[in-house]
This record gives sequence, structure tokens and C-alpha cells, in this order.
Amino acid sequence: MYSPAPDRYDNKVFNRCGNSGLKLSAISLGLWHNFGDVTIYDNSRAMALRAFDLGITHFDLANNYGPPSGSAERNWGRILKDDLSAYRDELIISTKAGYTMWPGPYGDWGSRKYLISSLDQSLKRMGLEYVDIFYHHRPDPETPLEETMRALSDIVKSGKALYVGLSNYYNPELAQKAYQLLREMGTPCLIQQVKYNIFDRRVEQEGLLNLQEKEDIGVITFSPLEKGILTNRYLKDIPQDSRLASGSPFLKEQDINNDVLEKVRLLNDMASQRNQTLAQMALAWNLSKSSVCSVLIGTSKVSQVEDCVKATENTSFTEEELKKIEDIVR
Repeated sequence: MYSPAPDRYDNKVFNRCGNSGLKLSAISLGLWHNFGDVTIYDNSRAMALRAFDLGITHFDLANNYGPPSGSAERNWGRILKDDLSAYRDELIISTKAGYTMWPGPYGDWGSRKYLISSLDQSLKRMGLEYVDIFYHHRPDPETPLEETMRALSDIVKSGKALYVGLSNYYNPELAQKAYQLLREMGTPCLIQQVKYNIFDRRVEQEGLLNLQEKEDIGVITFSPLEKGILTNRYLKDIPQDSRLASGSPFLKEQDINNDVLEKVRLLNDMASQRNQTLAQMALAWNLSKSSVCSVLIGTSKVSQVEDCVKATENTSFTEEELKKIEDIVR
């Protein structure tokens, strides 16, 4: 029987999520691609339990995570039932809806019908009465924004979620309108989940980070390691157990060209000077941003979880270091 580490909260970092009472573990575990039925369950379980032992309390899912869709939630539900049910009140569990989940006009995007039906299915798969955070996964260009936000608000008021969040709402004007609607409905937005890393600066360039600061709404970032490129995995060759070697549609050989590799080598040298791995420095860089309360890691091994959590030991950068990073990636 699993028993969590008694020191799991010792010297761990928890950051307040915007203007709310909720604190998130600085490192959160994403269950996107290594908790589905195509992966080894015992490895998924080992990563989740080791994460909890190391002070990670936030576990992030979506209805379509797997593959196949829905399987990550089912497998997470099994881990909860067998190992973590006694610790439910120590966990922050999130899920999402917004991408294609089932055939027909009611299994995608952002209608009230889809969001409420999808969450009901997610709760059944995970064996839960509620989730802590429920996200709309992407903007819907056809459904009125007010309908989508009303569904999110009503979900919280029904007790099926404690907080609502938005994901991939990169347009600051759209995001601000959504935030205003949710406030008026009495269910303020807790958090926005976006892609952000040393290489991908879209949220900086388009003004979303500035909006998050202004609105005092938390940010949690996904792909902080740019699909594994911001690690030492590809510095020498392509490991057989890597995402690239597996033929993943989310990482292609052309994504790791000579120019990218040279930048990664320079960043890796800089990380060594900071007594960090490149992954740790990349995560720390995210966490050094005042609006970022947590970073989502997607791991395939327990050792990767163990490496990533050490990023919180040094999230301070000198002006010289920040300038050096900008010079490298320019």
C-alpha cells in the first residue's frame, strides 16, 4: 500500500494563483501524453506517486488526453482509487474541454451542451465528485462567448468544479472580455494556461502576460521545455526512448536543426554555470516571471520528475544572465 513521503512539504515552493486564495505547487504534473493506454501503467503510476512525494500537488488533465482520448483520466482515476484517495484534499486536480471528444455537433468547442456533458463524463472516468479547476480548452469562434462563460460559471455554482480557468485564449482582447463576463457572473477566472518558454514568446509579444499582471489572474505554462528540446536529451544524438524517436506528430526532426542545437548547447553551458541542468534552468526562467504561478511538466520517467522539481532551488536570474539568454535565442 502506498504511503506518501512524510517530508513532502518540507522546503517546497507554493505560489499564490493571481488574486485568489489558492496556492499551486511551483511544479505541476501534466498527464497529457504519458498516462494513456498506449503507455505502461506502472510507469505512469510511479511518476504520479513520486511527484506527490516530492511536493507536487497539482495534476493537470483534459478530456482528450491519452491516447486514446479519455484514457488518461481513466488511468488517473485508477491511481486515485488505489493510492491517493485518502489524500484527495491535498490535491489540485484540473481537467478541460474544448477539443474534439466524440462524434457529432455536441462533442467539440464551447457550447453549454458540450462543456457540461464533457465534465460529467470526466468526473465518471476519474471517480470524482468535483474537480478543483475546470478549463475551457480553446476559444470557440462560433459559440457566443457569454454562453461559454455562463456554462463555466454554472459548473462552479453546481459544485462540480471549485474554480474555472481558460486555456489558449492568446488574444488579449478576447481574454479580457471573458474575464469581465466571468466577474460579472460572480465566478472570477482563476488562471490562464498557455504555452510559454525560452524559445516561444508569443504571450509576451502579443501582450497577454501584461494583461495577466493587470487583471491579477494567474498563469500556468505548458511546454516550458519546448517538447523536450530545452533539455540535454538531444545534444549528442536521438535517444531511442525520446519523443522524436517515437515518431510523435508533435516533434519532428526539422524542429531540431543545427541552429536550434547550437542555441541549446549555449543555454546548456549557461545552465551548468548556474549548477543546474538545462531543464531546471528553463523551468526556473518561467518561474522567475511574476505572473507565472506554476509550470507544467510532461515526463516519461521518474528520473525526469526528480530532475525538474529541483528547478525551484534557484529561480533568480541576474540582469546579465537574462541578457545572455536573450542574446542566445535572438
